[in-house]
Amino acid sequence: MARMETESENEYIRASRLKIFAVIFLAVSAVASALVTLTVDLGSMSFFDVIRVIFDKGSPENTRSQVILVWDIYLPRIASGIIAGFALGVTGAVMQCVLRNPIGSPYTLGISNAAAFGASLGIVMRGGEVVGQSHASIVISNPYIVTGSAFLWAMIGTGIIIALVKITKVDANTMVLAGVAISSIFAAGISALQYIYNDYALSAIVFWQFGSLGKATWSELALTAIVVIPAIAYFFWRRWDFNALDSGPDVARSLGVNVERLRLVSMVLSAVITAVVVSFMGIIAFVGLLGPHIVRLIVGNDHRYLIPGSMMLGAIILLVADCVGQSAFDFTLPVGIITSFLGGPLFLFLLIRGYRRRGVLT
Repeated sequence: MARMETESENEYIRASRLKIFAVIFLAVSAVASALVTLTVDLGSMSFFDVIRVIFDKGSPENTRSQVILVWDIYLPRIASGIIAGFALGVTGAVMQCVLRNPIGSPYTLGISNAAAFGASLGIVMRGGEVVGQSHASIVISNPYIVTGSAFLWAMIGTGIIIALVKITKVDANTMVLAGVAISSIFAAGISALQYIYNDYALSAIVFWQFGSLGKATWSELALTAIVVIPAIAYFFWRRWDFNALDSGPDVARSLGVNVERLRLVSMVLSAVITAVVVSFMGIIAFVGLLGPHIVRLIVGNDHRYLIPGSMMLGAIILLVADCVGQSAFDFTLPVGIITSFLGGPLFLFLLIRGYRRRGVLT
């Protein structure tokens, strides 16, 4: 008996070490993806020139144009990819757990569409103008009105879902169906605004909805990080509660977890960080859906590893997608389009594989 217990302990230790190694590997891959993406985007500069400008900004070997390109244009893109990837990856993992539904994510729950409706409303209120035909860039007369409106409506959409659950006492799966209905309503609202207003507003709305890592400035990224980092810290602090919830609400309650409060706080925090990301960067679909599923195939359902792994893979997906959109074609494609192109087929593959293996997606 003692020998069997020792073997079980050794097996558990080996499995834990492999999971830790997998998370560390994803973290190193995220850093490597950031450096490679930055170097590819800056085709006129060598890898070592990029490193020198990053770590020795005041070096006499750096030209003013190099410093501007790295620090004012491309480093904010990389930081946007990392922060947004962390936020969307962790919210997907948390929502899939608290909702006990494999398709739970900010996108499928309608939070992203609610934010898009708010941004569209802000655009038509303040006006927008399309600049250029190949770079899909827009100039909004007051971007903070658009961002604030996107955030407000994302929170309204979340509030409606939570209120429906509180009033009707439905289960977590029904919350996903409520999210689908909310998403449809806000999508209809966006279509109505596109139909009613002029061509300039229509173009601005359409271009804004294409998720892009080039929209946020350093100050906006700092604000996003201030919101995202404490939420991630809370999720990691509650990692054992999420593990208990994976075994079922009754089991979690028997272990002392306040399931209703955990679900409510997790949903609100997920909505807040999603609203901030979407309001600054537009809609970026499938990252919060795919990242956790792929990491779950590697490390399982243990949220001690699933949460950081989903964050790292979310950042990798966004950085690689942005690199492809910026460099693979003669024209620029926003990262939201790339993630949708790649995410749809890959998610179908994971779905089919999961049902065949019975357990990955259930």
